[in-house]
Amino acid sequence: MLKLRISCFSLVACVASAAFVQADPTVGLIDHVEGTTSPGYTFFSPMAYTSSYLVDLQGRLVHQWDHDEIPGNAAYLLHDGSILRTANPGSDFHFTGGGQGGIVTSQDWDGTLEWTFEYNDDQHRLHHDIEPMPNGNVLMIAWEYKSRSEAIQSGRDPSTVGSELWPDVIIEVDPTAPGGPQIVWEWHAWDHLVQNFDETRDNYQEHLWEHPGLININFYATPQPDWLHLNAIDYHPELDQILVSCPRFKEVWIIDHSTTIEEAAGHAGGDSGMGGDLLYRWGNPRTWDAGTTTDQRLFAQHGANWIEPGLDGEGQILFFNNGVGRPGGIEYSSIESIQPPLNAAGTYDREPGAPYGPDESTVTYVHDPPGDLYAEFLSGAQRLPNGNTLICDGPHGHFYEVTPAGEIAWEYINPVVVDGPLYQCEEPTGTPTMLENNTFRVLRYGPGFPGFKGQDLLPGGPIELYTGDYTGDGLVNVSDLLHVIAGWGDPWDIEDLLLVIASWGGACP
Repeated sequence: MLKLRISCFSLVACVASAAFVQADPTVGLIDHVEGTTSPGYTFFSPMAYTSSYLVDLQGRLVHQWDHDEIPGNAAYLLHDGSILRTANPGSDFHFTGGGQGGIVTSQDWDGTLEWTFEYNDDQHRLHHDIEPMPNGNVLMIAWEYKSRSEAIQSGRDPSTVGSELWPDVIIEVDPTAPGGPQIVWEWHAWDHLVQNFDETRDNYQEHLWEHPGLININFYATPQPDWLHLNAIDYHPELDQILVSCPRFKEVWIIDHSTTIEEAAGHAGGDSGMGGDLLYRWGNPRTWDAGTTTDQRLFAQHGANWIEPGLDGEGQILFFNNGVGRPGGIEYSSIESIQPPLNAAGTYDREPGAPYGPDESTVTYVHDPPGDLYAEFLSGAQRLPNGNTLICDGPHGHFYEVTPAGEIAWEYINPVVVDGPLYQCEEPTGTPTMLENNTFRVLRYGPGFPGFKGQDLLPGGPIELYTGDYTGDGLVNVSDLLHVIAGWGDPWDIEDLLLVIASWGGACP
């Protein structure tokens, strides 16, 4: 009987291998070109689910953190091995917009909650991004409430404002303050407004191009209350400056962090002597009447960040240029960088009356064909130590690592949707604009990252599930064949055997 079973098993295997053609994977690891990737582990926190994941270059799960809420939106690993993460608990108030959050938490490597900071009431709500600082504090982006009457009082055209307006605030939170996390510094866009609509208001200036440090309250003039929609924040410790991405204005801005709170509310003070006014802005000089639509270079960008010291392009600003409304008839996304005209004083050079340089960006990556990488929102990019760039196509949960020559070295699709991990061969559902596995950002941490010291980085199976994984180890291999054979009864469970063979190696049956 045993010999007969082995003989029949061999026959079934031969028939199965001929009957099944392995299809390309639909989620998880798609491609990995050995020897061309930047070593390390890839970290992401799916937008629709309550867990965060660390995977190796083979797409195997190394560590997982579980949370109470979906993100809102960013998450980072810290040098002490903890995870700093935004959360979206919902809101009983009026702030309900893209990127909504409200809470920031810190958990240690094992998932124990270390601290929580909530900024989510009828006057404020955290959203989108946060930035851990070298001193342990955290920069956070939030909306603040302004009434219609306050907006009009500040020179907003009444025909372009609804019942309220949500300008952005940047706060710095000290999580170790006595009594719990406390705000220790803040900057308000509302303190740096200008307009040439209503000359009866104090902030009226006839020529906006003479005031590049101020924000035109009548640009992006729609009744939508989420007026600026800052979606990324970064910090440069040597310059003590903050970089933010403002997609409504199609600009990146830099502000001085060396100010006191009082100086940040004004136009003087700090290392720059400019208080909280914008030190630098780039992407769309039309926002301050210093250019036209032909001068626009950014199109709803995300993920702006300074390239870190020691990396290719250090000191440049890298961003994911989403491409919404890009001229030329084809909407596509691109990864680009610019070198701001920083001078020895820590400010930025500009010819009088002219926009800040450079005239053009340096393009790191455009897909071939271009339209095959088009993300209307979310998304980001990270420069890696070997010169490659890690790209997040956020709406589709699609991650690429590309070489300087534009070759794809590593490719991965987030397999986690609102109900958890998909089975391999399933595809995320949704609209062409936004799939259920959408992801705000993806980050690569090298093997020498301090947060990994002393931690168990032994990989398990992949995140995605597999039909035919009868042993539950996340893999389909000989263990599953033996499991099926050991459980054979009368009649034999040939269907299970075929599933194992068809899914061998993680492919699709």
